[in-house]
Amino acid sequence: MTQIVGVDVGGTFTDLVLFDAFEASVKIAKVLSTPENQAFGVMKALESAEATMKPIDTVIHGTTVTTNALLERKISRVGLITTQGFRDVLELGRRTRPKPYGMTGSFECIIPRELRLEVRERIDCDGEIVETLNEADVRQAVEQLLKSGVEAVIIHFLHSYKNDLHERMAEEIVQDLWPNRFITRGSALVSEYREYERGTTAAINAAIQPVLNHYIERLQQNLKEEGYSKDLLVMQGNGGTVSSNIVSKDAVKTVMSGPASGVMAAAYTASQSGFNRVVTYDMGGTSCDVGLIVNGIPQVTSELEIEYAMPIHVPMVDVHTIGAGGGSLSWVNEAGLLQVGPESAGAQPGPICYGRGGSKPTITDANLVLGRLNPATLLSVDNPVSIETVRNHLIEQVGVMLGLKDAEETASAIVRVANMNMAGALRLVSLARGYDPRDFTLFAFGGAGPLHAVALARELGIPKVLVPMRPGITNAVGCVVADVRHDYVNSINMPLAQADMDQVYEIFSTQILAGKKIIETEGVEIDELFFIHDVDMQFQGQTHILNFPVKETRVTQESLQSEFEKAYWNRFGVELPEILAVLVNLHTAVIGRRKPVPLKSLMSAEEQKNKIEECIIGNRRVWFETGWENTSIYKREKFPGQAKFNGPAIIEQLDTTIIVEPNNQVEVDLNGNLIISL
Repeated sequence: MTQIVGVDVGGTFTDLVLFDAFEASVKIAKVLSTPENQAFGVMKALESAEATMKPIDTVIHGTTVTTNALLERKISRVGLITTQGFRDVLELGRRTRPKPYGMTGSFECIIPRELRLEVRERIDCDGEIVETLNEADVRQAVEQLLKSGVEAVIIHFLHSYKNDLHERMAEEIVQDLWPNRFITRGSALVSEYREYERGTTAAINAAIQPVLNHYIERLQQNLKEEGYSKDLLVMQGNGGTVSSNIVSKDAVKTVMSGPASGVMAAAYTASQSGFNRVVTYDMGGTSCDVGLIVNGIPQVTSELEIEYAMPIHVPMVDVHTIGAGGGSLSWVNEAGLLQVGPESAGAQPGPICYGRGGSKPTITDANLVLGRLNPATLLSVDNPVSIETVRNHLIEQVGVMLGLKDAEETASAIVRVANMNMAGALRLVSLARGYDPRDFTLFAFGGAGPLHAVALARELGIPKVLVPMRPGITNAVGCVVADVRHDYVNSINMPLAQADMDQVYEIFSTQILAGKKIIETEGVEIDELFFIHDVDMQFQGQTHILNFPVKETRVTQESLQSEFEKAYWNRFGVELPEILAVLVNLHTAVIGRRKPVPLKSLMSAEEQKNKIEECIIGNRRVWFETGWENTSIYKREKFPGQAKFNGPAIIEQLDTTIIVEPNNQVEVDLNGNLIISL
């Protein structure tokens, strides 16, 4: 491997990192994203990094194409072929409401009712055929959907997770008649019980399949025209990569690939620094994403709901998102309480201090008033706004209504409330799931993450904060270090005492073989292959499923019972020996580990000084929760290796600003990361 490129498309910026192993160098680019066609932004980033395409071995791409298409409903026209009597399952859902405590809100199924067609067939819950598939019904349904201008079709039959014979028969018929390859067979995508979640996942896959396919084809063509002849890898929501040649088949697996790449970069970077239990904290301009890494492995969930009534039941990195970013707006609500987020100023007009016409106070404006951000940098824009103007807006729109006397007091209140909101998100992925934050390290990245990281760590009792070398492009780094990964799930759904352990072993073995086969066909160079097995279980009568890992494919009823009871106790602190345990699903992740990437080369050694004192570029008054402090300002790019110093300090670098509170200790580790000890 000589050159490898990771490129991540965000809402505002497209980030790129190019590692050259032969020259031991790194090139970085950050350009504005191009929402009308993300491929333009990718090519601009390559041009900005002065990349020559022929020497590049691999390009790994994280994209928001499918996520944006779903959220904006810019999706393809989709048709459904389903069991007679069940076409409204996708609309009925789980009898929930858009707003649990109100009668307002609406939901529109992504497949109109007239495009949800029924055919005669029936398989019962044990997998036995009750009524044979009527093949004439299938052909008639296909003809009707084609006349209606449908681009992608779903085949979704009742209980197909138990017996997929009818779905496979219907798929063969559809393939003979359908003009393209946008055919989704529900049980092939998700082979688990619950027809609503399985059907919705298939519907989402079909709706975004053509969108992703058209985009990938355009990007591949653009890369080819510039001389790139190798395969393009695409990030998936599970934190792994997949060949672009097959990515559109399971397009739904690319939803949330952006946040996943950041978590993968955190896992890779933290493990190299000796930390295998990490809370990830990614704060950008509009939102904050938090996740959990246990024993070096990011936590994965199959319970994601992209928005109301749109559950996606494929494994994805478990990331919790809240509307708290640098551009989050601050205002006083009707109850007289200060509120920060989830509304955001966005890239346009942005915070007041950006000089783009923004007039509403944001977290960024508050940090500027408190001396935590460099006014010379933030205010050096085309249409500069004075710091007094920012102060006046804070007082007039927030301070006066709260009875606060000055801009600094108002700004400190905004920062405190923002920190409280983000601390709540961190509790959801740690304390709420039975993990003690004091056993973890906080991995802070994103353009705004390192600004608030120490305060959040102090709030949760987290002893150390790890700030990577390039926090602002961590998601692009995640694309580079991500492994090839494919996940499989099959339902058992029976009391554990009745489960056949030989069948469990057979399912695990089949999942392993399927993963090996698809990785071989992708042709991606890997160093080693390994497998992660998980089990979903629940107590009989409960709807909540608990997931826990198993070390071997040969498991016993006794070992599963013991591990389930242990996991239940760790999560809820309750024992229920009188209730039967139910074995629900079996999961396998087949992971191909790619060659390691030298992250140390992310920071140039050309600017390094011999002493930490030589890295001080100035000082200013900065507000901390303990009060105002005259604080030294450091230039991170100048830090010598393994340097140590104490706070208070402000550390500035090209892509972020790092706050170090009084009495914190900062250490530069062997890989160039900052370890802040509280």
